[in-house]
Amino acid sequence: MSGQEFFQAGERVGVQTTQPLDRLLDYRAPEGGCFLGAYVEVPLGPRKVLGVVWGPGAGDFDSAKLRSVIRVLDVAPMRTEMRQFLGKAADYTLTPMPAMLRLATRAPGLSDPPSMRKILRRGEGTPDRMTDARRRVLEVLEQYGGLAFTPRELADMADVTPSVVKGLVKQGALREEEAPRDTPYPHLDPELPSKQLTEDQARAAAALAEGVRSGRYGTTLLKGVTGSGKTEVYLEAVAAALRAGRQALVLLPEIALTAEFLTRVEARFGAKPAEWHSGATMTERRRVWKMVGQGAAQLVIGARSALFLPFRDLGLIIVDEEHDTSYKQEDGVLYNARDMAVLRAAMCSAQVVLASATPSLETWANAEAGKYQRLDLTSRFGASVLPEMRAVDMRSEDLLPSTWISPTLKQAMKLRLERGEQSLLFLNRRGFAPVTICRACGAQVACDHCDARMVEHRFMKRLMCHQCGETKPVPEVCPSCEVEGKMAPVGPGIERLAEEATSLFPEARIAVLSSDLFGSARALKTRIEEIAKGEADIILGTQLVAKGHNFPMLTLVGVIDADLGLQGSDLRAAERTFQLMRQVAGRAGRAERPGEALMQTFQPEHPVIRAILSGDEESFWKAEAAERQAAGVPPYGRMAGIILSGSDLAAVFDLGNAMARNDGPLRQIGAQLFGPAPAPIARVRGRHRVRLLVKAAKGAPLQEAIARWTAPLRLKGDLRLSIDIDPQSFF
Repeated sequence: MSGQEFFQAGERVGVQTTQPLDRLLDYRAPEGGCFLGAYVEVPLGPRKVLGVVWGPGAGDFDSAKLRSVIRVLDVAPMRTEMRQFLGKAADYTLTPMPAMLRLATRAPGLSDPPSMRKILRRGEGTPDRMTDARRRVLEVLEQYGGLAFTPRELADMADVTPSVVKGLVKQGALREEEAPRDTPYPHLDPELPSKQLTEDQARAAAALAEGVRSGRYGTTLLKGVTGSGKTEVYLEAVAAALRAGRQALVLLPEIALTAEFLTRVEARFGAKPAEWHSGATMTERRRVWKMVGQGAAQLVIGARSALFLPFRDLGLIIVDEEHDTSYKQEDGVLYNARDMAVLRAAMCSAQVVLASATPSLETWANAEAGKYQRLDLTSRFGASVLPEMRAVDMRSEDLLPSTWISPTLKQAMKLRLERGEQSLLFLNRRGFAPVTICRACGAQVACDHCDARMVEHRFMKRLMCHQCGETKPVPEVCPSCEVEGKMAPVGPGIERLAEEATSLFPEARIAVLSSDLFGSARALKTRIEEIAKGEADIILGTQLVAKGHNFPMLTLVGVIDADLGLQGSDLRAAERTFQLMRQVAGRAGRAERPGEALMQTFQPEHPVIRAILSGDEESFWKAEAAERQAAGVPPYGRMAGIILSGSDLAAVFDLGNAMARNDGPLRQIGAQLFGPAPAPIARVRGRHRVRLLVKAAKGAPLQEAIARWTAPLRLKGDLRLSIDIDPQSFF
């Protein structure tokens, strides 16, 4: 680092803290000085808080009263490009900088000294008797050239119980040592052989690798039909980044996807990469954060927040299933990880690969406009072929009351059971029934704290609000008219569908994949691995099953209610239905056996249903793009959602009306303001919610206008205002 980036002891420095303050705070540099970007602990009132040295002090505070930085943390300083990225992300999302910094320092125990753990090496002693299990343990140590292992790792690798390892320690054949926990990750070898690529894949892989080697920024849409081998293609881009000595980040939309993906990475590069997601342990997350900053983690597989890790030299970002809605953070800092990936890459001259079989319209439009390069994989990898897709017209099916599996779908499932193949039933509704109604008075059971109906979860024997998580027992007596024995579930949820499937196929092994049925991410990962090995005949799932899972024995997908997503006024309803149905159907026939997808619908003539069945994706995107362009909505216009909330409905509406009356800054840029109006879910956790929607032309300076519009506001009591630039949902 140059001398200008170093502050001598006692010099005035400006520190950005993680506390909700609207400015930098001045401190004296500590004894020994500090670099620009240093992570520091500073006094704030009676507390010690985390901060980053952001630059020279402002000089407007009495130097005699200046307090000193307590200490500099033993981690790599924040790089200039990272500070610039956080600044631009804050400006774009209209988020205060302290909140952005909290995102970038979310590793537990950053200020703790490095902790120690027990590791084992080969000792001087020999066992009194050599069993097969003991021999395997010692062979593992020899095979890895005397590397150290934790007791658990050694037992797992030798396939023995922990007691065998303990016995060898007692006899001196193994030696225990204390070692730092935050150690570098194993080296990944890009020169190991890759899978044999098809001509299609090799062409795409070469183009991505060339982009990485250029050392310049660029974004590429990697569009490939489900099962076309997009992963193998972009792993070659990762190999190119590793060869260039740069780091790579792969974002996945679902933690449950990581298990299979890690296996593929290990097969390609000879070791496992770093993991960053809510399923990783606290200790592991701190290790990832520190090693990434030192350049001792070459590849990170992570959830959206991995974008804010302090990479030393990030050369490649992969956003897998880039269309997935889980990349949008809907609380706290409201950002879209897909868009932030492009911004981050531009700041550090990296390449971005947006991979999807059904890209978002935003990405498709950017590729059409030439902003992004586009690479297409048009055929499935190996022997697998795309499934045949058919509509089941529910108007002509003979269904019994309170049943949802049509005779046509039932017959197709029966055939798969006889062949020893798997079937998947998809319904994007958690729980047993979406509504519980009283047959005496017609009242529906609602949440006490939200304007939402409570969903019955029969496995839990409770009603649950999917907005706030509140639960209550299923009532025997109607809370409204007090008549007993008249409460009835209405409509199907995934649990109710499982009940019907069990009664139709009592001999079948049935697995239900729904996020609320698993206590941990690891439990969910384990269940998915078991299903992939064939330990279920019929799989029932919510949208979780649409996310890139590979079930080799699955040959039939049945979509129970293909019309579900077409209802409502969401401008992305058609796009999301199209993506979800195509992704779910793509789970079928991914090995040698041909697949079939049956979509139960009451409107087979609907344009979206027709587009899904025909497979003419480009026509669908062009038609959808033309509609959005005519309406001036994203990606051909700009939008921002303003969410006001508070416990007093009148006060919330008063604030909304005052904002609507004083919308001069918005009018100056030609923006339109809609509202205030009650949000579709008008009360959550006892707080009333009111929305305003701002719509502007594509090139309008929307953030600057909103900042000027909201700056004079002084929120009283428990009133809260949240700004969502580029909203993905309108609840």
